[in-house]
Amino acid sequence: MPLIIEGGQVPPRWALEKNSRPAVSAGASQTDGVHLAFINNMPDAALEDTELQFFELLDDASGHLPIYLKLYSLTGVPRGERGEQHLKSFYHSSDELWQSQFDGVIITGTEPRQPNLKDEPYWKALTEVLDWAERNTVSTVLSCLAAHAGVLHSDGIERHRLPDKQFGVVESRKACNHALLHRIPEQVRFPHSRWNEVREDELTSVGYVVLTKSQHAGVDAFVKKKHESLFVHFQGHPEYGVHTLFKEYRRDIKRFLNRERETYPTMPVGYFDAAATCLLEAFQKSAMTDRQADIMAFFPERAVISGLQNGWHSTAACVYRNWLQYLLAGQAKTSMFAMTAAYGNSLKRTAIG
Repeated sequence: MPLIIEGGQVPPRWALEKNSRPAVSAGASQTDGVHLAFINNMPDAALEDTELQFFELLDDASGHLPIYLKLYSLTGVPRGERGEQHLKSFYHSSDELWQSQFDGVIITGTEPRQPNLKDEPYWKALTEVLDWAERNTVSTVLSCLAAHAGVLHSDGIERHRLPDKQFGVVESRKACNHALLHRIPEQVRFPHSRWNEVREDELTSVGYVVLTKSQHAGVDAFVKKKHESLFVHFQGHPEYGVHTLFKEYRRDIKRFLNRERETYPTMPVGYFDAAATCLLEAFQKSAMTDRQADIMAFFPERAVISGLQNGWHSTAACVYRNWLQYLLAGQAKTSMFAMTAAYGNSLKRTAIG
């Protein structure tokens, strides 16, 4: 069943990917399937890539279930001209959420600019969305920085700065039995790209349940019911495409060569094969010997890309398939509650009459 983009035009890369028309449905009139809000906060350079990654993941996870997706943007996230134009063309303001209800919402992270998240220009707008989601969705997915913002806002849990970037495809294990982990192997591998972490002991002390964790990278995924909504937090990025970590690594190398950062970036772990690793180590040696931007002309991009594999997508799709089933179960409970309430009111009116 195709992913249905509501309330505006279909973003061009997704339209091209699925050869779809820019057809849009009126979501309120659709009673079947699952209705989702997607709030994309990623910086301009990753805005459309992130969009496509989540669209592909939801499309693969949905099976025959119709997914109605409406796109929203958050005020306060710094944008350039291209990003602003994309949002104006395909996204709605988060202010339109306040009178809306969805089965679920996905909120992405963004690149942090301040040591304290509360100092970010979008903090107020983000916390308003988090408060709205608690009472107007069955479940809320928070990705990376959004997960850190969520626990800080609701429980005062601060993130901790890491000595180096947690970067690569990290091996984790299931920490409990949970509906979201149905048919998931005991060992899972998901991409991570972050400079900060929230810690297990601080999470569990206020009622969070850890779903997956790593011996070396700490907590991976965790959940907590907040009012009406199950909040699902990912410190990593199960939605990432096969080339995403490569693009980030290449970007950080360019920043080093342009003297926008002082240290050469650490290579992502568990991601490159032996041949690619040798090529990249040789390039690093040359780059650190002759730190000039034009050395990127010798970067072994084609050889490295040819060996990349996405070993996490099927597991990620399974997690999101379980999440969609959780939303459906929540729909059924809500409908049953409404029917029971209506029946009770009918009996009261009959008794009064």
